[in-house]
Amino acid sequence: MKPYRENEEGASNLVGNILMVVIGIILAALLLSLLLQFPTLMDQSIPTIFQISKIRHVNDAGRLTYDSRVMLINKDTTGYKNRNLMAKIYRNGIPLPFIIATFNGHDYIAYAHTAGVDTMGGPGCSGDTWDPGELTYIDFNDNTFHPDDVVQIDVYDNSTRQIISRDTFPHTNNHDVNWFFRVVINHQAA
Repeated sequence: MKPYRENEEGASNLVGNILMVVIGIILAALLLSLLLQFPTLMDQSIPTIFQISKIRHVNDAGRLTYDSRVMLINKDTTGYKNRNLMAKIYRNGIPLPFIIATFNGHDYIAYAHTAGVDTMGGPGCSGDTWDPGELTYIDFNDNTFHPDDVVQIDVYDNSTRQIISRDTFPHTNNHDVNWFFRVVINHQAA
């Protein structure tokens, strides 16, 4: 056995540290790419039957008042009993503190107004069914939504308690850093 000398230290410690850092970066990049694809795969299982076609932030005179009027359209090929539909609304991934218990305009008027919603109208909520192509508007309290907000509406079937439609506005497929933090990192968005 050779005696140990100070100048015979190898570079294996340095090489090992560099390899660990490189492997860590590669694993982090792989994990990030998987996480960016995961919510997209999950969202595809929930169809967009009731699509947000527009969100108005101006009053009838065209003045910016954060009017918060959301227009929904039935994009499906079948009609739905609007009495059996309810909705949960999210602003920037955070649920609003109320739900819309029914999309039937007559039932909606009969109940005490939902805190957060002023009125509801349109052909989709005026009869018993919300037929294909029909529009329903929800006039939320002013300042509920602002132009840079991301609005998500989940519509449920009251009889089965199952989600049947989800739409997010503005409509975009871009997954940027803000989307990553809002959807993946923010635990309330799940």
